[in-house]
Amino acid sequence: MESRKIFVVLLAAVLTAATAGAAATGPTIVQDQAQEPVYEELAGYGKKCVIDQDYSFTYDFDQRPKMGTAILIVKLFDKNGERRTDLEIIGNSGMPSMSGAHDWGDVPFKLNKKGNYLLPVSVVMAGGWEVKLAFLKDKKVIYRGKFVFNV
Repeated sequence: MESRKIFVVLLAAVLTAATAGAAATGPTIVQDQAQEPVYEELAGYGKKCVIDQDYSFTYDFDQRPKMGTAILIVKLFDKNGERRTDLEIIGNSGMPSMSGAHDWGDVPFKLNKKGNYLLPVSVVMAGGWEVKLAFLKDKKVIYRGKFVFNV
């Protein structure tokens, strides 16, 4: 019984000290330092989207998106309108209404022989979908854009 009283007294002392210390320093607030990147809303399919003074691009699907896989095609241009293939493009698709449930994660586009950047977009259910694009030069993001589509 005596050891139980000692334990209670020690526990009370520890809790009192902890409470006093917290009151003196104020509450600890943990903030998430990782901020969601900002993505610009893109112009419509086939329309010129400006990245910066040196680059622009257009995008379109190989076919109207429906259940299954559609190929997103991005064509990159320099300021003179010449085709370019010197940037890396990363894509991510998902359903904003079901955040995280159908996202595919960041996937690099592949270049074909024509110099088109290609990304397969898997549509697994009907509804609103969003595609986010990130353009990288020398491994640094120089532009982010997004667009939505419905199936």
